Amino acid sequence: MQPLIDALIFIVDDDASVREALAWLLRSRRLMSEHFENAEAFEERLAHDHSIDAPVQPRCLLLDVRMPGTSGLVLFDRLAARGLLEAMPVIFLTGHADVPTAVDLVKRGAFDFCEKPFSDNALVDRIEQALGASLRAIERQRERLRLTNRMTELTERERDVMRLVVEGLPNKLIADQLAISVRTVEVHRARVFEKMEVKSAVELANLLRGI
Repeated sequence: MQPLIDALIFIVDDDASVREALAWLLRSRRLMSEHFENAEAFEERLAHDHSIDAPVQPRCLLLDVRMPGTSGLVLFDRLAARGLLEAMPVIFLTGHADVPTAVDLVKRGAFDFCEKPFSDNALVDRIEQALGASLRAIERQRERLRLTNRMTELTERERDVMRLVVEGLPNKLIADQLAISVRTVEVHRARVFEKMEVKSAVELANLLRGI
């Protein structure tokens, strides 16, 4: 895939030579990066990033497993607890091959696990794939926000009708359950479809699965 020009790669590694080599490699591929010597410095960066919970640019994190102070594993768990891994995939870097740890981390949500020394081309390929995953996650977050905003425009009665429409009930049964006329159901149903920007009950049900 082509490099994402507005993407950002975070590098967290206590080895200055590794940070510099990775930054140079990314610059050579026209990818922006920021690097940090420990997890604490990176967490301080995140504390001042007001877009971290709703990023607008694809990003990923290259994270050393073993570092003085807070380890990469502890930092990873903190990021996972905050729900940040989807939009900021983590690629672990380590000079200590540990297959069980690698398998466990991937199962827990890490994007990949690379052993030092790594192939420049292979690593950049994985970074670009991680950025692609980040971009898709950001787009899903935006869509969920748009859906949530549409939902707030519905009246309480329209929400009641929408819930029963999604359950597959015909207008007559919806009218009976809500003690309103079929005509009123039809009006509310039309307004729900308009506000949610759908044309059918099936489309509405599929849309709501994204919330």
